[in-house]
Amino acid sequence: MAMSYRLNIFSCLSFVVRQTNAMLALGIAVGFVSQALAQRPVVPGTGAEIPFVGDTFTDEDWNFVQNGPKSSRENNEQAFFPLGYSTNDRWFEGPERGYPDLLKVVETPASGLDGSKFSLMIRTLHSGVPGGHSFDVQQDDLVVKIKERIGAIPASEVPSVVTRVYLPPADQWENRTGPHFGFRITTGLVTDVVQEDTSRFRFRGPKTVREYEQYWPGIWVHFKSETDRNVEKDSAFLTVRGNRLGRDFHVKDISVEEFGWWTLGMSVTADGMIHYYASPGVDELTKDDYLTSQFPYSYRAEKFETMFFNICNRNDGKTWSTPFLIDDPQLFVMHANRVQSIVGNKERAAAEQARRQEQRRQQQAEQQQRAQQQRNQRR
Repeated sequence: MAMSYRLNIFSCLSFVVRQTNAMLALGIAVGFVSQALAQRPVVPGTGAEIPFVGDTFTDEDWNFVQNGPKSSRENNEQAFFPLGYSTNDRWFEGPERGYPDLLKVVETPASGLDGSKFSLMIRTLHSGVPGGHSFDVQQDDLVVKIKERIGAIPASEVPSVVTRVYLPPADQWENRTGPHFGFRITTGLVTDVVQEDTSRFRFRGPKTVREYEQYWPGIWVHFKSETDRNVEKDSAFLTVRGNRLGRDFHVKDISVEEFGWWTLGMSVTADGMIHYYASPGVDELTKDDYLTSQFPYSYRAEKFETMFFNICNRNDGKTWSTPFLIDDPQLFVMHANRVQSIVGNKERAAAEQARRQEQRRQQQAEQQQRAQQQRNQRR
């Protein structure tokens, strides 16, 4: 019996080793999924651009209405409505963490997109719960209105997003090693969720139900400050969220000489995989800018909802975040017929509404003019 037990143990250990080696060979343990394993990565920017969403910041009257206090649902389950919004109806405050404190259209720095005159500066001071200081790193969110304007996009239609982000000179960064900026997307799927029995007497055990669940892949910009121990020179690096366990991991170093404009992008393919790309400069992304492909949290995306930006700082009430600029966040869809039909219908409806409003305005002006003429005649 003892000999049989030992043999079984050795057999189990041998099986575990074989399985572990197989997983490592496939490259799916916890780190990268190689480009060879990615199911036909799609370069962000492939397909038709959907200019009905995104922004070029060409409107000189661009403004963001804050509607404070900002939301902080992630920290204390408090979301304050109505949420902050941009007056061009293309952005809104993230309900989980609230809006960045400074959103300002500024002149585009040198080497930006050809023809671009303006970009959006994103900074924050009072991240975290309004009215309090946690003295750790907190973040605020600025969300592009995609789902609200055209609805969620199935992964089978292969959506992708691209943005340009300006990394300022090293002496303008918040002096803190860690994450400073995030470019992210909201994706979702229907999955099994375990629900606990919360009734008073708890007669039933947990049950599994099918629910729609969101998750948020993305690319993070980290800073390494030379004022920190063991850091010889300022630099930055990119991490990706995330691997099959949902953990962030390093994908690219950025030397201080490479600070300036960068192009970031993500695509979602029909198999639910997220593909990440980044390149210095503002040129369109290519296959050479590939970083990695992942199933974050082991999820396979079924729908794409939107893209958004995170801005981070030390929440002490006096330290401003790094002044990042973004320009021309864009949505593309490979199989775009359905989305283009939605956009066409909305644009026609908006044009008809504008025509009717102009017609009413003219009628009111004519009525006022006739009334004035009648008053003049009675005199």
